[in-house]
Amino acid sequence: MLINDDIKLDYSDVLIRPKRSTMNSRSDVSLKRTHTFLHSKEEWTGIPIMAANMDTVGTFEMAVAIANHKLFTAIHKHYELDEWRSFIQGGGEEILEYVAVSTGTNSRDESRLSELMLEFPN
Repeated sequence: MLINDDIKLDYSDVLIRPKRSTMNSRSDVSLKRTHTFLHSKEEWTGIPIMAANMDTVGTFEMAVAIANHKLFTAIHKHYELDEWRSFIQGGGEEILEYVAVSTGTNSRDESRLSELMLEFPN
């Protein structure tokens, strides 16, 4: 067994010092960033905060709520194809720019992802 006796830091040991800014107001701040994806070379612009793909967080409801603020949601893998259809046809198509599809590693997950990508290629 390896026991590490090094000094550990916690939140009371760390100080984040504010820097001077040339901005006149906090309303001048923009959190938007542009990201170019490595393999597709596609660009995405938005605020780089993502709701996790957990089944209680990465939901369609969360995607609708935070896409209005240009935030991203990784939709959990447990939705079936008919649930995706209902979501997209019910107005979800407008927010797909801020949605990522999650999948697992088994053959059922791969099949579900393939069906979804065939039906909704964008």
